[in-house]
This record gives sequence, structure tokens and C-alpha cells, in this order.
Amino acid sequence: MIFRRGLICKREFERGKCVLMVIDMQNAFVLDGAIMQVKEAQKQIPKIQKLIAKCRELNIPIIYTVHKTDSKYCPFEIASFPFLKDVGMREGTDGIKVVDDLMPSANDIVLYKRRFSAFYQTDLEVILRNINAPSPPVDTIIICGTVTNIYCESTARDAFFRDYKVVFGSDICSADDQNVHNATLKNMEIFGRPMDCETIIKSLENGRG
Repeated sequence: MIFRRGLICKREFERGKCVLMVIDMQNAFVLDGAIMQVKEAQKQIPKIQKLIAKCRELNIPIIYTVHKTDSKYCPFEIASFPFLKDVGMREGTDGIKVVDDLMPSANDIVLYKRRFSAFYQTDLEVILRNINAPSPPVDTIIICGTVTNIYCESTARDAFFRDYKVVFGSDICSADDQNVHNATLKNMEIFGRPMDCETIIKSLENGRG
């Protein structure tokens, strides 16, 4: 994508080089009353289900990320969210399980992370290089999930910095504040392509977007 004088030239993507990333749609963020609940996340489950089903139909790989934290290994995150000091998103708890409505299949990959970006100190880059083998490697990441301006945006930016094309689900990412969500979508005009779920699905059906 080239940014020049306020005009954005979109980089086209091919279905056979895509991967879907479902970011942090886990109990701690999605369930009613959860410690990090993002209320909009539940509302987007039906659309995300539809996109996941289409990706499985078209043999597009799916990677789920799950965020976990604790005061020892994530001190700055705990400083930002002090209520996480003693509870929430801990190893071995239900908070770090993907919500039942979006349960990964046996062929999907579940990637655990301790930082906002799914790239930071995880196996994501190794996975992306090899997940399509022996077919052409992945060069496009479709992002959906929560939280728009934190985990989703951090992952999208890091993908862009690594020369991946980013398709950012405008109505399948969620935040607590609509203004903040919209600000991220504006950022994504530089770092990726904001697209609604139906447009993503139609592009995948057509083989390119």
C-alpha cells in the first residue's frame, strides 16, 4: 500500500495466501461480567462465526490468539490494569479459553501470548512462514476480534512492519469506546485495509480482494 497526498493505493490480496486471525475472543473479554469484558465483542460473534465458517470451507488457515497475564511476567500491563494484579487471564483458568461459540477446530492453531501484539515473543512468524507449505506462503492476515485499539491494532501494525498485507475487520473487531474503535479504523487506512465482514467474505469467494 502506498500513501501519497492523502490517497491510499490498496494492495490486492489472493485467497490462497490468506490466514484468518481471531484475536483474543476468550472468556475474560467476552463473557458477561468477565474481568475484562468488552460488551461489543459478544454482539460480533455471529459475524465472526460466519467468517470462520467461510474460511474453513475455503481451506483458509485460522489462528486464534489467547492473551494471558500475571504480575511477574507482565508488570507494565498490570500497572495499566491494576485490577489484574491478582486475578484474571491466568494460566490454567477459564479466562484464557476461547469462548464456546467460537471454539477452535482440531485443524486450527491456538497461539498464547503475553503482550498486546501476537508477534511479540511468540511462534507466529514461524507459523506464518510454514502454515501453507508446500503452497505459496501466507502474505495476507485477516484480523478480527478484540480489543480493536489494543490487541488487534498492535498485531496489525506488527504485521505491516513485517511486510504482510493486513485486512482489518471493521465490524468484527470490538472496543469499549466507538470513537476509539473508529480512530483505529482510520489508522488502518495506512497500516492495512479496513473491510466489513460481508466484503471480506465476498472477496474470499471471488478468490481475491
